[in-house]
Amino acid sequence: MNLLIVDDEPPARERLRDLVIELELGTVVGEAANGGEALTQARHNAPDLILLDIRMPGMVGLEVARHLANQASPPSVIFTTAFDSHALEAFDSNAVNYLLKPIRKQRLAAVAAVARAARLTRAQLAGLQETGASASMRTHLSASLSDRLELVAVADVRYFKVEHKYATVGSTVGELLIEDSLNTLEEDFGERFLRVHRNALVARAYVRAMERNADGHTVVRLADIDEAIEVSRRMTATVRKVLKDGVMS
Repeated sequence: MNLLIVDDEPPARERLRDLVIELELGTVVGEAANGGEALTQARHNAPDLILLDIRMPGMVGLEVARHLANQASPPSVIFTTAFDSHALEAFDSNAVNYLLKPIRKQRLAAVAAVARAARLTRAQLAGLQETGASASMRTHLSASLSDRLELVAVADVRYFKVEHKYATVGSTVGELLIEDSLNTLEEDFGERFLRVHRNALVARAYVRAMERNADGHTVVRLADIDEAIEVSRRMTATVRKVLKDGVMS
């Protein structure tokens, strides 16, 4: 079995690596200190099992697992956590494998044996999020492009536009196609984004002006990118009020 160890603390990674070797659980094919590194390593090294810390700076472990679950053949996941017993009830009720820090050798051996044949499902992840086990919303969006996983930070996103089944994510680093619906994006990021059209959301903090384009349509101009997003007649008054009240920043 190939394993990937993910933890932002080097001593924790070293402890897990030593236990894996001692228990002869398999081969450690990589280590990662954050969520972005974890996804890259998972993509390139194709581990069978990931020992995944939940609380990490930036992208937390549950968000990493959500991105992994979108892969065609996702690895098994064992979460490592220092959560108290009350928080762990969410993991028990959703039949999710976890290790409580400090990690004990016997517990790792038992959980790893179960995880060999188990894959973390999207339903299990949804259950964890509904019970409040995830302390923060998504910080990144991802899409599979050819042989790589492309990530964009939500903080860099300026707009979402939907055509057909895909959403175009417009950011300071270019465009990305994802499969999330606009309603889902609005539910997840509604405080940060404003709906300006039935098929478009814009980042409130980066709306700079509302004007008429050459075709006579009302559009909003966004900071940092050369893009004008059309505003529907129904949403014009709301967008104008946002600009007037200065609540974008």
